[in-house]
This record gives sequence, structure tokens and C-alpha cells, in this order.
Amino acid sequence: MSFFVPAAESQEHAESIYTAIAKHIDAPINDARIAALTWKHEGQEVIAKVGQTLPTCFGSDDEVILAIFDCGDVFKVCTPNRGAVCFDPVVASRANVSNVDLF
Repeated sequence: MSFFVPAAESQEHAESIYTAIAKHIDAPINDARIAALTWKHEGQEVIAKVGQTLPTCFGSDDEVILAIFDCGDVFKVCTPNRGAVCFDPVVASRANVSNVDLF
């Protein structure tokens, strides 16, 4: 699977959106891009995949995941309302992460 950002009209547009989100949430921009993340959240295993909706345990069952960033001790999962435009992204502690899939 190739790197993408949902709703981006081109690869250049995807890169622009990805960079803007990274700057907004103070995340590093890495060459390795994360496609999916699996971790334990409040005892439940959750999976976040770019292009799919945020797991319902986060109270937003219609928010599409735009990007996932590796920020060292934590990963930041961004949707339009959680990290990309307003509010804070969903945060997963590295200690709770069991799998990271790259594009």
C-alpha cells in the first residue's frame, strides 16, 4: 500500500496535508509513514488505520483517521477533529503498542 491521506487529490496534496498536521500537533516528519497502529486502551485492544474510522471507544464513530505520527514515547492518531483541525489527537503510549504497520 502506498502512502495516502484520505481526501487528498494528489500525492503532493497528501504530503502538504500530512506536513500541516504534523506542524499543528508538533510531531516529527519521518520518511517511514504509519498506516496502522495496534495498542491497548483501557484494557481493550484497538486498531487505528489511516482511511478508516477511529475506534468507537474514543467516542467518535464517524471520524476518519488522516494520519498517525511516531512522536517517540507516544504515537498520535489524527482525525479532522482530533488533531488535524481542533482538539488533541488520540495518544497511544509506546509501552502499550503491540504493532505498527508502515505504508
